[in-house]
Amino acid sequence: MLSTADNELITRVGPGTPMGDVLRRYWMPIMLDWELPGPDCDPVRVRILGENLVAFKDTQGRIGLLANECPHRRVSMYFGRNEEGGLRCVYHGWKFDVTGQCIEQPNEPEASRFEQKVKTSAYQTVVRGNVIWAFLGPKDQTPPPPDFDWTVVPDTHRGVTKIWQECNFVQALEGGIDTSHSSFLHNNNMSDKTLLRSRSTAPILGVTTTDYGYTYSSTRHLSKDEGDFVRTYHYVLPFHQLRANQVGRSGEAKMPMDAGHCWVPIDDENTMVFNWTYTWGDEPLSEEDRTLRGTGNELYVDIDVENQFRSFRTRANDYLLDRDVQRTETFSGISGVNTQDRALQETMGIVADRSKERLGTSDRAIIMMRKLLIEAVKVVADGGTPRGARDEYYGVRAIDAILPEGTSWETLKSKMYTAQAH
Repeated sequence: MLSTADNELITRVGPGTPMGDVLRRYWMPIMLDWELPGPDCDPVRVRILGENLVAFKDTQGRIGLLANECPHRRVSMYFGRNEEGGLRCVYHGWKFDVTGQCIEQPNEPEASRFEQKVKTSAYQTVVRGNVIWAFLGPKDQTPPPPDFDWTVVPDTHRGVTKIWQECNFVQALEGGIDTSHSSFLHNNNMSDKTLLRSRSTAPILGVTTTDYGYTYSSTRHLSKDEGDFVRTYHYVLPFHQLRANQVGRSGEAKMPMDAGHCWVPIDDENTMVFNWTYTWGDEPLSEEDRTLRGTGNELYVDIDVENQFRSFRTRANDYLLDRDVQRTETFSGISGVNTQDRALQETMGIVADRSKERLGTSDRAIIMMRKLLIEAVKVVADGGTPRGARDEYYGVRAIDAILPEGTSWETLKSKMYTAQAH
């Protein structure tokens, strides 16, 4: 369990909150790159960490991220005209460049040069891995670019989507870190008793802290002849999970792949989940893998792109739960692994009350994640740099394998770091 005070501490993300201050020390995924398709395209609303913003791409192709409210009379810049090197408010014609500087005020006398004294809030942006990232913190504390291993491979070797989740980011993050639930919630073929996840429902967990967060492992015993199925993961502060995906559920080796998520707080009550997969092999991803088909995270199939990237399966329609399927085919009766995750996480309430929970040994990774978030709050409050805010995670990968019975998961560590790793 977590005290009510600590629960409030790690879940509130708005401006001026302790966790909000922590999150503003990291690059944050905000959009898929194709949402701003070209120079002078339509602006796009962005809400992140409780702030309403507007993103646009100017005539030179530079990406701007400005406060939603025009500093003149506080009207929404989303309705502005994106033209000739800036975003122009349609109320009185004031125009702002990507730095937030006002560059034109056609309703003011030209000789006044008042525009030079007016600037709106603007945040830095970079593009990595088909994702637009923003840094909402002080410029003198800007971290290195977010060069995760999945962001630096060719576009053909990566797939990325995003989806709106209707709950606080911490419980969504906890669901991604939790590994033991996969034997139950994600048992999507109850008739097949040969599946790896069906062999052992109580995995042995290992957690080792790192400069970026921690590495953790799940070991499931198969049989004396077959050995142990070991899967490793990484938690990179504040909200990134990397998981291995090289061994198929039948135990057969697949192409070298990892997958994972970024649970980005929209505000205290909503989360935008960025979902990614990639391969570091020579061959590109298949269309099925690149689009995340069958995961519950496929654009236009599972995700209503025209409705703020919300899921078609929601709390309002009980996630299209099928009781007949639940009785005969899958453990949950809900289609799509990630839809299953969102469904259960959202049923915990908008912000889960952790003071009433009872945790067991299978929750070691979740307990450690909470400790590291609380630690980060203290570090930032003391003027320090929290874990994962530098480039410690560069070159980090997750690995899984079937090892001889009793072999430590740490034998896989040499494969978990590339030449880029620090």
